[in-house]
Amino acid sequence: MQNLLPEPPATLLPAHDEADAALSAAEQAGSDQAYAEVAARFPSYSAGWGALAARALAEGQVIPAYAYARTGYHRGLDQLRRSGWKGHGPVPWSHEPNRGFLRCLYVLSRAADAIGEADEAARCAQFLRDCDPAAADALASN
Repeated sequence: MQNLLPEPPATLLPAHDEADAALSAAEQAGSDQAYAEVAARFPSYSAGWGALAARALAEGQVIPAYAYARTGYHRGLDQLRRSGWKGHGPVPWSHEPNRGFLRCLYVLSRAADAIGEADEAARCAQFLRDCDPAAADALASN
């Protein structure tokens, strides 16, 4: 059966050059403190939370990873809504400012799975695929 309703337009979050530069500097510094400073300075910037979450998960710190990812996810939802998102429709990975939110969603799914929240992990994984299957593929291959 074909859906006769048009798909909503892609949601493209605005760029945040100052926060992007701070995150780039944190990546060069490579310390947990540098990443934490980005999140503290730019609390609505999902990419900062996503970087903290991914780093914590890679270090086996599942609970902090879950908390960071959930914070970035919720901050990203707020930004998506302000950008016209109505709860569904594409959020393309190809648009760099969307990647922080998508990374948070990916890490949230993995961290939820690690703590036994199978339903939450599955919901987040499906939401990521619904936003953009390319995001799920790119993040899983890293």
